[in-house]
Amino acid sequence: MTLPAGVYRADHVGSFLRPKPILEAREKLDTKGISLDDLRKLEDEHIAEVVKKQIDNGIQAVTDGEFRRAFFHIDFLQHIHGVERQGSLSSTNVATHGFTPPKVVVVGKLAHPEGGIQVADYHYVEKQVAAASPARTTTTKVCIPSPTMVHFRGGRDAISAEAYPELDAFFADLVKVYQQEIAALYKAGCRFVQLDDTNLAYLCDAGMRTEAASRHGEDPQQLTKQYAALINAAISQRPKDMVIGIHLCRGNFRSQWFAEGGYEPVAEVLFKELDVDVYFLEFDDDRSGDFSPLRHLPASKTVVLGVMSSKIAGLDDKDAMVRRLEDAAKFCPRGLDQLCLSHQCGFSSTMEGNDLSEEQQWAKIRLEVEIAKQVWGDDLSK
Repeated sequence: MTLPAGVYRADHVGSFLRPKPILEAREKLDTKGISLDDLRKLEDEHIAEVVKKQIDNGIQAVTDGEFRRAFFHIDFLQHIHGVERQGSLSSTNVATHGFTPPKVVVVGKLAHPEGGIQVADYHYVEKQVAAASPARTTTTKVCIPSPTMVHFRGGRDAISAEAYPELDAFFADLVKVYQQEIAALYKAGCRFVQLDDTNLAYLCDAGMRTEAASRHGEDPQQLTKQYAALINAAISQRPKDMVIGIHLCRGNFRSQWFAEGGYEPVAEVLFKELDVDVYFLEFDDDRSGDFSPLRHLPASKTVVLGVMSSKIAGLDDKDAMVRRLEDAAKFCPRGLDQLCLSHQCGFSSTMEGNDLSEEQQWAKIRLEVEIAKQVWGDDLSK
């Protein structure tokens, strides 16, 4: 089985620890001590560096490290016309960890902004990738939040009843926004888009399923199917040569997590109904359950198995990671051929980042590449 174009045996979710100058600049931005233009120039400088570091350390699906974002989802979603960043999220699961992030609120009719949301960012990364890898043995990957992120956390209460008396019209407009963004990225040259979706993973957690049922007024299983249909509609017009991946995790803030539970409650919908090419799945510890839900995986699809951990500073045990891959392969129709390796999430889903150093981060990436070559051989594109 050939891997989808742009997917590699040693892959990653997308975000890297923010350099200190970017963090300091963002603090100044909050107090009006720096302009947005100055911040972007600084981000440009450090994105060029992180592109080169990814390639130098063996990564072939290259991102901008999400250096232009404070939150993996909000900094994208707030650019959709009709969406605003407001207030804080109230949730017992989140409050347990002493962290209440902002939320996105739909205040008007949704519309895709002229010029796109990620297009300029894609162009900049692609230019850096071309300079750092003239032989083009790499792919520029764009990571964007799943469309479910506009709905799950706030539900009906976070969507203007004046703009959307009926939610069917809201979902239809949300689909159009994503279709137009994907089309704009394709026109710009992008061939690999990864959707980041915590919500399908949160629906594996018994407590969050109960909370979701209360907030949305419907059975969590029906909500799972509704989200699969939403994502499918959002990506339905993608050209055949564009690869779509989806990443699921249970929260990733300063090495903390917010949900637990194996994939079984969503597995059949996830693998049999969701029309994506590749899954990036969190499997770094017992919170994610065992590998048995992979029995639902179609033979035509690929899983980037997140058995390594971006949350801990120490290196994962190499032999243990190989065994984990072998154990997971027993449930896959085509065995190891359907699997790739990654950490369970990015190193910095929010700008604060996980509790490790940049040096430790890159050591973990190099180990991942080493393990992948041991398991699949030196050509990580096959």
